Amino acid sequence: MNAVEIEQAITDLAEQPFDPAEFPYAFLEAFGNKATTIKRLRAGASNKSDLGGVLQTSNIHILTCDVGRVTQTLAALKASPATAKAKAKFILATDGADFEAEDLTSGETVACAFKDFPDHFGFFLPLAGISTVRQISENAFDIRATSRLNRLYVELLKDNPEWGTAERRHDMNKLMARLIFCFFAEDTDIFVGRGRFTETVARMSAKDSSNTHEVIATLFRAMNTKREDRAAAKIPRWAEDFPYVNGQLFSGGDEVPRFSKIARSYLLHVGGLDWTKINPDIFGSMIQAVAEDEERGELGMHYTSVPNILKVLNPLFLDDLRAKLEEAGDNPRTLLNLRKRIARIRVFDPACGSGNFLVIAYKEMRAIEAEINRRRGEPDRASEIPLTNFRGIELRDFPAEIARLALVIAEYQSDVLYRGQKLALAEFLPLRNENWITCGNALRLDWLSICPPTGTGVKVQADDLFETPLDQAEIDFENEGGETYICGNPPYKGRNKQSDLEKADTAFVFSRYKGSFASLDYVANWFIKAAHYLKATSGAVALVATNSVCQGEQVALLWPLIFDTGLRIHFAHTSFKWANLATKNAGVTVVVVGLASKRGDVSTLYTDNEARRVGSIGPYLVPNSLVYVAARTEPLSSFGKMYLGNMPKDGGNLLFTKDDARHLISDKGVDPSLIREFYGSEELIHSRPRSCLWIPDDKLDEATRNVAVAAILKRVREFRASEDAAPSTRAHAATPHRFVQLSAMNGERAIIIPRVSSENRPYLPVDHLQSGPIIGDKCYALYDEPLWHLALIASKMHIVWIGTVCSRLEMRFSYGNKLGWNTFPVPTLTEKNRDDLTRCAEDILLAREHHFPATIADLYDPVNMPADLRAAHDRNDEVLERIYIGRRFKNDTERLEKLFDLYTKMTASAVPTKGKKRKAGANA
Repeated sequence: MNAVEIEQAITDLAEQPFDPAEFPYAFLEAFGNKATTIKRLRAGASNKSDLGGVLQTSNIHILTCDVGRVTQTLAALKASPATAKAKAKFILATDGADFEAEDLTSGETVACAFKDFPDHFGFFLPLAGISTVRQISENAFDIRATSRLNRLYVELLKDNPEWGTAERRHDMNKLMARLIFCFFAEDTDIFVGRGRFTETVARMSAKDSSNTHEVIATLFRAMNTKREDRAAAKIPRWAEDFPYVNGQLFSGGDEVPRFSKIARSYLLHVGGLDWTKINPDIFGSMIQAVAEDEERGELGMHYTSVPNILKVLNPLFLDDLRAKLEEAGDNPRTLLNLRKRIARIRVFDPACGSGNFLVIAYKEMRAIEAEINRRRGEPDRASEIPLTNFRGIELRDFPAEIARLALVIAEYQSDVLYRGQKLALAEFLPLRNENWITCGNALRLDWLSICPPTGTGVKVQADDLFETPLDQAEIDFENEGGETYICGNPPYKGRNKQSDLEKADTAFVFSRYKGSFASLDYVANWFIKAAHYLKATSGAVALVATNSVCQGEQVALLWPLIFDTGLRIHFAHTSFKWANLATKNAGVTVVVVGLASKRGDVSTLYTDNEARRVGSIGPYLVPNSLVYVAARTEPLSSFGKMYLGNMPKDGGNLLFTKDDARHLISDKGVDPSLIREFYGSEELIHSRPRSCLWIPDDKLDEATRNVAVAAILKRVREFRASEDAAPSTRAHAATPHRFVQLSAMNGERAIIIPRVSSENRPYLPVDHLQSGPIIGDKCYALYDEPLWHLALIASKMHIVWIGTVCSRLEMRFSYGNKLGWNTFPVPTLTEKNRDDLTRCAEDILLAREHHFPATIADLYDPVNMPADLRAAHDRNDEVLERIYIGRRFKNDTERLEKLFDLYTKMTASAVPTKGKKRKAGANA
């Protein structure tokens, strides 16, 4: 269950008659516990309570009680030995009148009337496996409002299916935006009388809902008609008191879908919420999901938290404004100059969604301006920060509508906060007519025409006539331009997840450059567009992106183009989880990259909540290194050559299970020497090797005398010769006994590493195999090399290096010999160094042996890694890191800084050290 579904279930529970015996089970069911779990609790099989309540291990201890004894009961639950033994996270007591609970981890409590406990549902979201964010727990209103609006939206589409078509979707989305405004306006005195809109609909519409749509349409029409024109427009007297709102929100038709009795009830319930609690910075992203079919499964979960937004906005420009405020002190002239500067700043989000970056920027700037006014003795002064300075581009119309509405609400709330409600109300209506959030494809539009660097005039244009949003207004700025700051969280999308239209966008954006850029993540387009925009204006850009744009082959494709425009990375946040409220909180790993002109000689690198001032930040987000790592055919350092494993391309005929191999030998008379163990990545990580048929050329005649072998080779030949096979595969039809691509064929021992492995393991899953295994092309291998090579691969130094310079498959490590191993910089190793590393490798392998038959997947679980194995790796890291700098590194940033410094020096040498040569097959 998602949080919106949980909120609805909790609300339904609170509205039912209180049943002391059933309440604990109903409460747990509302948080997604399955029927089988509830059944076991009822039967006592899993109920560990020692007080006659319901105790779910590692979750919650619930006890109902007599009236008036809630506080005492909660104390008893806290003191209960069973609560501690079962490691309960929460305790809850209620008598049906009062409700109290405590989070035993944080010590936070809830105490309220029973009927009001749904207001605190966010407090209990961990019970459903949902990682909460503090703002949501403290502002549960946003999820409650989203839940109610979603039910209304779905019910309306049920009775008006034509409103769900592509042709009418815009009208449906506009209806929802209008309703949100009305609910907010009636609770904040924008409409005279609290609850006026909802009460009017309830009073004037029939209970059978037959005319509900007509009543709402009439109210919308009134809000779109100036008072002097209402008589001619025949606005009825009961709608006369509603103000003229306009601002394009109520223009463009007043048709409303028909309401069922259920839909009318939902509407009245939504209006019954306290809309003064709305958070425009959070609510916009939540309500956006109501109108997006593909997002509704995680309704209310996908939003950008305020702390994450501030990771972008603070170092982009807000920190500088606050610093200037601090420097100004109480100097009136300096404060005035700062206020004028703030009023001219333009904030531009070219992938704005529902506008949360723009809203947060606006609110933070208003706070700074309010402090300036306070220090100057002008606390009631009207804001000089116009909403139209906050520009956005959004592809979908509903988020664009919500972004504009969220900014309007944020402006009103800021006016109330800093100037008082009376002044806020006096200047709020009518709304502006301009639509300063452009609906269109940001990658096809001319950003300079939407948010020009100077002047007041704007003309929306496009590079492609067919992409021009012809129905958009031309929006003038209210003042001359100053700095422009581009920010946002554009869509990421790796190459394999892009639609044909998105691939065409990339080709369009990069059409000015030679070469192919199809392998870049979709977000790279926004970096290029921003870089060229900033060539024409004063400002900076900071975007959230998948960390893959700062890793692997994408670096050499993207960053030289950006740096060639004269920009530098003036701040960056290294990789962190961009989390949301989705169940289990599976956030994507991102970076934040801020770009500015080359003026200035200091950059700031944020990592592990630490800010570090550095001379420069390179494209891999490494301090003081602007180098690009290029693939190499030979190792940079003095160690053995790594080969790609053998590629069968056999139609599944040369590979088989261990049981099938035994059957071939015992029942079909196949020579055992022709059957070899086969390892790919899955086989290695999970210790489940398969078998393969491996026939040397000099044994082919003898092998094919066996009927089973001949049949296998016949199937391989037919597969490779088929019309569906690639030309390169058909070329090998004549040699069906061989794998299509061969690496070193004569290794008796192999150090093997998968090409793709999980990013969650603390170390790379490398292993050492003997008895001549056949390594598949899902792995790389070092054949018959000294064991100290394993110590290098199994180190933190190496996983940090390949995690930076190699590409990623989704977020998993994608290992490469040419880009990962061959570029790995290692200092010259003495004989003692090699001996020490050999012992470390042996200790790692011995520690693994102690836990046989545990697999690599078992042993390197980040939570359950055995202590002795972790200690062996720690010793290996210490030995290797002392070789680099004589001590342990403080963190990964320091490791990378040293590695890149060493890489730069080693690649600059005239004759790079080559790895040892060895015989290899056709494709090494």
